[in-house]
Amino acid sequence: MRRAFRIPTLLLGLLAAGSIAFLAREIMTSKAKAQGGAKGQGRFPPIEKKMRPILTKALAEKGMTYGSPVFLRAFKKERVVELWIEDRKTEEFSLFRTYKVCAASGDLGPKTKQGDLQVPEGFYFVKKGSFNPWSSYHLSFDIGYPNAYDRHHKRTGSLIMIHGNCVSLGCLAMTDRKIEEIYTLAHAALINGQPFFRVHIFPFRMTEEAMTDEGLEKHQKWMPFWENLKIGYDWFEKRKQPPDVNLDRTKGEYTFSE
Repeated sequence: MRRAFRIPTLLLGLLAAGSIAFLAREIMTSKAKAQGGAKGQGRFPPIEKKMRPILTKALAEKGMTYGSPVFLRAFKKERVVELWIEDRKTEEFSLFRTYKVCAASGDLGPKTKQGDLQVPEGFYFVKKGSFNPWSSYHLSFDIGYPNAYDRHHKRTGSLIMIHGNCVSLGCLAMTDRKIEEIYTLAHAALINGQPFFRVHIFPFRMTEEAMTDEGLEKHQKWMPFWENLKIGYDWFEKRKQPPDVNLDRTKGEYTFSE
């Protein structure tokens, strides 16, 4: 029988300390340079200049337009981030690219407290002010954890990012090249008028088959939560338009509408 792998308590402490240090660095870099005026775009301008023609061509090959609204979905078990682009005529989203996650910590199940090294699961959104072009991890943006649902359930933690540098302490870490693509397309969408973009993070692709997988037995405590997430997953699968997500404070559940 294979022995279960356990992270030593000391190492967990060091990792948690690393997570705190990461938060401190991200806060300091974003606050210290937010006053930068014309220089306030950090390292992003030359990256945008490089990536824009490349992405414009790649989008055009799929009948898509640079600056169109974007939507991100992430799947923890599959370790991928999908980037979807909206067709302004049909108002439906089509898949542009699927990016492999370079590094992600934790296990299936949501983030519940500061320092648990878990990647959140749920429905989040990103505004312009959430971008950090001075990030210690190349480029980053804050997904908005904790959201109203997380706060209702007294989940703690903050500054959960999608970023570069291939290092994760509870974030979704990409290679620098991949975060350059994602960041550039997301930034272009917001500059072009999208007020925010949604980031939906799921434990796995929530098909009927996956929901009944025997391998999920050790995660049974999360099944009611996952069944709630699945409603949002199915909504997009059917309509190709992410739902408006709110919180039913009486039931403590996500609700979905157009």
